[in-house]
Amino acid sequence: MLSAFLLLGYLCGSVPFGVLLTRWLRGVDVRDSGSGNIGATNVTRVAGKKLGAVVLLLDAVKGAVPVGLALHWMPGDSLAHALVGLSAVLGHVYPVWLKLKGGKGVATALGVLCVLVPTAALAGAVIYGLVVAKWRVSSVGSLSAAVVAIVTAFLTAHSRDYVLLTAGLFVLMLWTHRSNLQRLARRTEHRL
Repeated sequence: MLSAFLLLGYLCGSVPFGVLLTRWLRGVDVRDSGSGNIGATNVTRVAGKKLGAVVLLLDAVKGAVPVGLALHWMPGDSLAHALVGLSAVLGHVYPVWLKLKGGKGVATALGVLCVLVPTAALAGAVIYGLVVAKWRVSSVGSLSAAVVAIVTAFLTAHSRDYVLLTAGLFVLMLWTHRSNLQRLARRTEHRL
């Protein structure tokens, strides 16, 4: 049963809502503009705040749904829940439909954490909002939120597997944000 949920998580995560919605509603490919990323931040830059918010919500939902189903069908198996969450985020980062070239995984990770460690998800979202409001740099907000989510998960999670997942997602975000980190070091990072 776990393998079916891992596949479901990956396939849900791999749905490229940013690409699909900007193409359908604006007639543009989000990968050709702004930062070239398929996620909500670049959709906001390319197609506006409303569409960016829709993509943020949908990218979070595609992480939450498979994890919620795993919780329902495999109650008590925290490792399975964590692995399904990781597979959803990996689906967003490496979607089969886009030749494994996806997004940063932040919104999908948020959806996963909303189900497994809601306090950590909330704390991360609040920090993201505060950091972006102050400095207008989404990558700084995302990485700051991930650090706060790890600490909060450590303090509040019901399972060590959920804490390890939160830490693993942070490591994955460091990888997906490596070009952002280089631009931050050169002080050339994109602003909202």
